[in-house]
Amino acid sequence: MYGRDESEYFRAKLKAARRVVGGEVKPRDLPSNREIRDQVLALARLHEGDRQRENLRRMRVGALRMMRILRSFRPRLIGSTLTGHVRAGSDIDLHVFANNLEGIRGALEAEGLTFDVERKQVRKQGEERVFTHIHLYDEFPFELTVYAADMAHYVFKSSITGKAIPRASIAELEQLLAKEYPDEPLEQVVLEAENRLDRFQVYESLLLPLERVKESREYHPEGDALYHSLQVFDLARDEQPHDEEFLLAALLHDVGKAIDRSDHAAAGLEALEGFITERTAWLIEHHMEGHLLIEGRLGARARRRLAASADFDNLRLLAECDDAGRQRGVEAPDVEEALDYLRELARMCG
Repeated sequence: MYGRDESEYFRAKLKAARRVVGGEVKPRDLPSNREIRDQVLALARLHEGDRQRENLRRMRVGALRMMRILRSFRPRLIGSTLTGHVRAGSDIDLHVFANNLEGIRGALEAEGLTFDVERKQVRKQGEERVFTHIHLYDEFPFELTVYAADMAHYVFKSSITGKAIPRASIAELEQLLAKEYPDEPLEQVVLEAENRLDRFQVYESLLLPLERVKESREYHPEGDALYHSLQVFDLARDEQPHDEEFLLAALLHDVGKAIDRSDHAAAGLEALEGFITERTAWLIEHHMEGHLLIEGRLGARARRRLAASADFDNLRLLAECDDAGRQRGVEAPDVEEALDYLRELARMCG
């Protein structure tokens, strides 16, 4: 459950019990959902420490900001962000109430937020029901569950306790924040959250102009710099599918070409400052030297300097992907698919 290999309590308990016992187990011998939840939280506190507490604070502030945007739809905060049981990869769960999606879509689009809609068929108590979820991509991921407007006062039951699900209105969340974080000026903190850019939106804004950057046919027969970047990302994903920093370097290594072609690595790094890690920045900074490295044309002093980095082999691999990502007519993901993959990777790995 902590590693998110499983998301359903009962299935996770059965799998774990069979590994321990080596055979079938009786459901009554399994720990309760509450016990599992408490142990998952203990793991989060052990492995994430202060980061877990800071993420919880920021998630609650982010929830308040989003609830204010959706005020017309009587939003209620539920789940781990309210109870405090967050861990790396947790999303923020809201219930919203409307008889159609158009008003909610309009409110989110007016804020320039990225989201998609999922309709999920679920069987509960012998009855098939379709639930509408809006997956929203902000500093932290949100899952909005949409219910009919007349269900705003319905009492939802927890699968863990069988009791009413704890939930908070805007006013109740404001009271919780004032109580838990008394030294922080609430309105200022919410304003800072509003002004905090989503890094994936920054990546998108830098990638899209690359479609207009036409490359030399001699060195780039594939055509434009965006198609090339997406090919490089796809090749890098085949090599190291779980290394977000490496994949970002592959996807973003040429964004500077739409800014200043005379020194595209430096221009790209300036635009990405504050939105990528030092490791990703190092790979982008030296990716041109990586080409000299694999061609055997890098000087001995420069090679020793690069070899001192723990990412020397990753730089070589990035250069190999960069060289290979110059094919005409091959399939490559689009920008949205690439960023969705990286968002999910970030969510899963914290």
